[in-house]
Amino acid sequence: MMLLTTGQAAQELGCAITTLRRLIHAELLPGLSRRGVRVMIPLATVQNLAARAHAPLQHLGADETAVLRVDAARQVAETDRQWIGFATTLLPNDLLKALRGWWRCDAESVAAAGALPVTVSGYVVAVLTGLDQWEKNAEGRHAFPQARLAGYLTDLVTPTKQLTAAAAEERQLADHLLGTRLPSHSGGAIAYVPTCRTV
Repeated sequence: MMLLTTGQAAQELGCAITTLRRLIHAELLPGLSRRGVRVMIPLATVQNLAARAHAPLQHLGADETAVLRVDAARQVAETDRQWIGFATTLLPNDLLKALRGWWRCDAESVAAAGALPVTVSGYVVAVLTGLDQWEKNAEGRHAFPQARLAGYLTDLVTPTKQLTAAAAEERQLADHLLGTRLPSHSGGAIAYVPTCRTV
């Protein structure tokens, strides 16, 4: 089995090493080996990620979708949660808390698509639904207290999906989106991507 360094793997994927390391730290890439301080990645894993299809955003209910861009989970000292970000090791309830936050965003645009894809390094790793109600704080940030975790990944390579929504429609939507590529650009946590819906 051919193994690549993180630098070689990042070059194959056409991304920065820091981008690839987010996937590693979120524990989305199983089968890694370590040689001293070096993390080695199977070539097959890199090829699988490089060939991943783009997210089928036409399944969403609006002309554009918001995308929540997160980092690998890290511990925080907050009253209502212990983690912020994404990790495959978090239980669904902890993961939902880790993904919900106060964001600078257009709340109506976030709600309009019916789902909020969550990405780590441009791959959809979770999907939030239940976004029709929101709150606004004094800093102009919005939160979605009724947000639900429709599904999430425990392995990006396969990919292995955990569909947690009660409603079949939300499970199906999560199934379509999880593990796909969804590049986005933003200075903040929320980005907006056109869905290219056909009318």
